[in-house]
Parts: sequence; structure tokens; C-alpha cells
Amino acid sequence: MNRKHRIEETIQTALQPLHLDVVDESYMHAVPPGAESHFKVLVVSETFEGVALIERHRRLNALLDGELQVGLHALTMHTWTPAEWYAKGGAAPESPPCQGGSGAAG
Repeated sequence: MNRKHRIEETIQTALQPLHLDVVDESYMHAVPPGAESHFKVLVVSETFEGVALIERHRRLNALLDGELQVGLHALTMHTWTPAEWYAKGGAAPESPPCQGGSGAAG
């Protein structure tokens, strides 16, 4: 099973989201093909009601700790309640282009 599917399964099981979108954005970065190292996750869940944004991110980081230990390098998180999801028009923001990370010449 690839990393995208493992992330989806882990989040589905733990948060039973109304909506889940997991996007492998590794192709946007200077990594080898098939690296599965950069992901964007949009999770819409009632479990986020009344929970501060930082705590939502902590929950997701804790859920995905195993992946972060074995090659998941970057995780963009959008963790919304259903009301926030509808207010934002039902779409996650576009990710900015890669700036080169630690390999950028400066």
C-alpha cells in the first residue's frame, strides 16, 4: 500500500471525516520520482468543533507520526469543521510553488 493510501486509511479510521482529500505534491519538489515525501491534506471533521487550530494540527501530526518517521518530509494541513468547509466554498487553497528548500542557493 502506498503512503497516500496509508494516510487516507489512518485519518478515515481516527476522524471519520465528512470530506478527506490527500494529495501527493512530491512532484512539485526537487525529490526523486516516487518519493512520496510531500503531501497536502484537507480533513473536514465534526471532531474539530471547538478545537483550536494548533490542536487540530497536533492531532494530525500524532496520527501520522509513523509516516513522518519514515520519509514523509512535508505535510500541509487544512483541518476544518463542516461549517468552515462550507464557508470556504468546499475547496482547499492551492499550494505555492516549491522554493527549493534546504537545497536552494542563497
